[in-house]
Amino acid sequence: MSFSIRLSKQEKMLAESYAKLHSISLGEAFKKALFEKIEDEYDLKVYEESYTEYVQNGRKSRPISELWEELGI
Repeated sequence: MSFSIRLSKQEKMLAESYAKLHSISLGEAFKKALFEKIEDEYDLKVYEESYTEYVQNGRKSRPISELWEELGI
């Protein structure tokens, strides 16, 4: 699958600089950025659902120092 995208001169220069910096093609740079964005949004959604379930089950967090004390660390 291929697609085209319109970029301003500045955007194109920035994208090309990024690709060059990472020694990848411009297409690979856009593909990498797209999938990183998708992964970030997926991770955030999973976190939100997990945290909601955690709170709905009546669980509460506590300071890490309490856990360390409990474990004798």
